[in-house]
Amino acid sequence: MFKDLVLRSRSYRSFDSTFPVPRQLLLDWIDCARLCPSSINLQVLKFRLVTSQKECDILLSGTRWAGKLKDITLPPVEHAPTAYIVICADRSVHAAAESFQKDVGICAQTVLLAATEAGFGGCMIGSFSPEGLQTDLKLPKDLVPQLVIALGKPDEEVALSPLPENGDTSYFREGGVHFVPKRALEDIVIE
Repeated sequence: MFKDLVLRSRSYRSFDSTFPVPRQLLLDWIDCARLCPSSINLQVLKFRLVTSQKECDILLSGTRWAGKLKDITLPPVEHAPTAYIVICADRSVHAAAESFQKDVGICAQTVLLAATEAGFGGCMIGSFSPEGLQTDLKLPKDLVPQLVIALGKPDEEVALSPLPENGDTSYFREGGVHFVPKRALEDIVIE
């Protein structure tokens, strides 16, 4: 059932760094994203695969993870993702390609659902310098990074929890489990 896939697709921040993501799977996941609806069908997004250890290290050092957790470094040492997909807006297709953020979200979620179905997982990362990443990955000037998706074989437990009475949506770690509070269905449906 689709809902089961959604429930298994979490934001993972710790990976089995000895388990690579096969390039063909990454291409299959991007192919799924390619087939998604696109704003006025402009298809402004391009996808940069990152699989070499050198480039993975560059991406890890150029991204910031789990900003709400101040006292912990994520991913933990030796638990980094083994692949990334950098979603870029192509200004050669449309001068304001960066304004197509809904397409970025649709494609990123599609990639993560496909990864989950294949037994992998990932995390969307928006905290990075687009200019720095563009330079580090030697991207053409028309390709502007919009979102980074870290991917690999998760080696942590992520659990959904009800929102506490104080309404705090902050995720937290306890006993080695990463908890993500979610609002109840009846709290988000407008009658």
